[in-house]
Amino acid sequence: MLNHYALGSVEVSLGPQERFGEYLQSRGMRNTEPRRILVDRIFSHHEHFDADTLIEQLPSKNEQGYVSRATVYRTLDELVEAGLLRKMDLKGRTVFEHDYGYPQHDHLHCTKCDRLIEFQSAELRVLRDAVASDQHFRVSGHRFIVSGTCEECVKSIRRQRRPVDLI
Repeated sequence: MLNHYALGSVEVSLGPQERFGEYLQSRGMRNTEPRRILVDRIFSHHEHFDADTLIEQLPSKNEQGYVSRATVYRTLDELVEAGLLRKMDLKGRTVFEHDYGYPQHDHLHCTKCDRLIEFQSAELRVLRDAVASDQHFRVSGHRFIVSGTCEECVKSIRRQRRPVDLI
């Protein structure tokens, strides 16, 4: 992808663990070990994921660091409420991504392989703000997902031979 659309960085005063701890404390909730394990795992690297993928990456039952399925789902909802994660619905599948400490950006979604490609566009923000201004609308954020087929999937489609080609 062109660097013109590359994501920048955002400076934050607290790490995700501290920010989530503040959120839980403000709600009178405990910051339990399973919650801390999940925050560490989720924020150890940036990727788009669903709950099942996260569960597969965690230790199994009877292993140290095990987190129950119910706790995973509950904590994911809490992380969204706390503003640390963003939730997206892609073809009926709920996908999560980092929101806290991550710049506003948009996505290209490949409907063949489910790959998400992130990008930023100043031009898109200018257009969004112009439309909002015309409508006397105050923007608090936006989500833009373009669906289509990624380069790799387009190439694989071209390579597939029809039965008649084999004669």
